[in-house]
Amino acid sequence: MKKPTRRADRPATVAASAEPAPMPTLAHAPMSDIIDALAAGRVTATALTKFYLARIEAYDRHGPMLNAVRALNPDALTIAGKLDDTRPSVKRPLAGVPILIKDNIATSDRQPTTAGSLALEGARARRDATVVKLLRNAGAVILGKANLTEFANILAMDMPSGYSSLGGQVKNPYAPALMDDRGIPVVSPGGSSSGSAVAVAAGLCAASIGTETSGSLLFPASQNGLVTVKPTVGLISRAGIVPIAHSQDTAGPMTRNVRDAALLLNVLAAKDPRDPVTLRQRRPADYTAGLASDVMKGARIGVPSDPADPLNDPYYGKLAPKWTKVMTEAIKVMEDLGAVVVRASMPTAGWMAGPGTTMAVFNRNPLSRNKGNPMMQSVVFLYELKHDLNLYLKDWATNTEIKTIADIVAFNEAHAEKALRFGQDLFLAANATRGDLSEREYKSARAMDLLAAKTRGMDAYINQHKLDAVLFPGSMGAAIAAKAGYPSVMVPGGFVSGADDKDTPDYPLGITFAGSAWSEHKLLRLAYAFEQASNMRKPPPGLPAL
Repeated sequence: MKKPTRRADRPATVAASAEPAPMPTLAHAPMSDIIDALAAGRVTATALTKFYLARIEAYDRHGPMLNAVRALNPDALTIAGKLDDTRPSVKRPLAGVPILIKDNIATSDRQPTTAGSLALEGARARRDATVVKLLRNAGAVILGKANLTEFANILAMDMPSGYSSLGGQVKNPYAPALMDDRGIPVVSPGGSSSGSAVAVAAGLCAASIGTETSGSLLFPASQNGLVTVKPTVGLISRAGIVPIAHSQDTAGPMTRNVRDAALLLNVLAAKDPRDPVTLRQRRPADYTAGLASDVMKGARIGVPSDPADPLNDPYYGKLAPKWTKVMTEAIKVMEDLGAVVVRASMPTAGWMAGPGTTMAVFNRNPLSRNKGNPMMQSVVFLYELKHDLNLYLKDWATNTEIKTIADIVAFNEAHAEKALRFGQDLFLAANATRGDLSEREYKSARAMDLLAAKTRGMDAYINQHKLDAVLFPGSMGAAIAAKAGYPSVMVPGGFVSGADDKDTPDYPLGITFAGSAWSEHKLLRLAYAFEQASNMRKPPPGLPAL
């Protein structure tokens, strides 16, 4: 990919002499190409916003009815109109770029912030979340709120990805079919940020913002052929984001290529007194710097799969043949680029949960195959949920009578027919905690999570083998990196098919580069080199230009 010419008055992605591109090509164009078109005056913010609104109407509301966009911003066109005379620049790199944000990220405008819950229908926020403020300052047009798994998938066990009682079910654009008996997707749209991912994959926005506690950026990016960055906890402010667990929560970009993810990270990675953990962040001046095709040469990539130790192979040992083929070909690409691939098992003490880190919760989901059985869940998630969600409802939520997690539980029970299709067993368990994080079992569980995943897991593995990154199939390494608070970068790796013994169309599978704290820049460079050599992203079929 030719490196664009940089000028003092334009961001790094803006080419001074780009060839004109017809409007329809923008549907699946990288955000950087869209910025180029805006900077060159080939398209206005208003025309671009209308373009995406038309695609949302055609493919999200009608046609395959992807249901990725929970609600549109009623002021989007007004905002775009005010930006028509503003070109992207170093100061405002996203001027006129329409972006969707997940509906657990607060906005102080006329858009509700609901986390997909009927209990929070109509709830608004006192102020913009910090990530929204940064996007607005950079000139972005907030196009609307993306649908999600309700409360970011902490309401009920076995709730399907992308389902919320307020927004309904998100569909995978590569394979949108639903199971006839339950209305659940045959091919998952991904984790709780599924609406954010599907919208980008389907060409409904230039880019989107999602959130993750453990896998909710990585899984939907993998299922939808996207790039995402699950950053080090503390790189991006969580202030104004409906929480699950502050120990692991973060926001992140969802884009069509690595450069776009780096561009958004430039905007989003900022210190914020409202989220004190960001005050210790470390970041480069420009995440797009050094994105080159030759950076893989000499890089040490850990593949946690040792043929001499087949029993300790949780990440590669039980992959389906089509997954194995994708990963084998991806590893060959890296070796051809000069990477040193280190095949060694992850220490068992790392990937297995430490003592006391999980607790049994009774599964009350009426549609679950495990209904009536106790299932092991994260202690940290359930104890931090009550504490953190109550603080959000107190400090951020307005225009609602819901003030605590107990209020949500009561509302759901009173409106069970609509609100509790899949139950609320996790909220019931969380509500039974004290809510002040004073319990010894919580403190022990958090310490053991860090000991297992960080000290005896990622740190031990990376240090022992002197690795630049650890390579995981799909989102299978999400939990260990998330518990450690470490970053991961997802990039499209190939295509697979089949789900639950059913034949399906081909859909994407991503690969994950994970690393130590604040290593996002290194991971982005490695992902970029792989992306340029493999060129694995293909838009979903059946969503042509209008």
